[in-house]
Amino acid sequence: MDDQTKLELEAAAFRRLQAHLAERTDVQNIDMMNLAGFCRNCLSRWYQEAANARGIEMSKEEGREAFYGMPYAEWREKYQTEANDAQKAAFVVSHKEHG
Repeated sequence: MDDQTKLELEAAAFRRLQAHLAERTDVQNIDMMNLAGFCRNCLSRWYQEAANARGIEMSKEEGREAFYGMPYAEWREKYQTEANDAQKAAFVVSHKEHG
């Protein structure tokens, strides 16, 4: 496989992941962090970091808006729920190993 095809396939897989997470607003970021160690915010930060590495000025909020498809505050208002005690406890445990 040539490099351009590989790049296009990776980009297509990323766009599909982004679309999937946009559809699954029922899945909270804290649950993703607890299970997988990353969430939508991580993905938006990696997007921002990639832009910055290429000389494209992008703020944290601009990276989040690019990934979420809307301002992050709007997404939180529409879809984010308050983490319950079990989610918070799982977060503490899961991040002790990686902290």
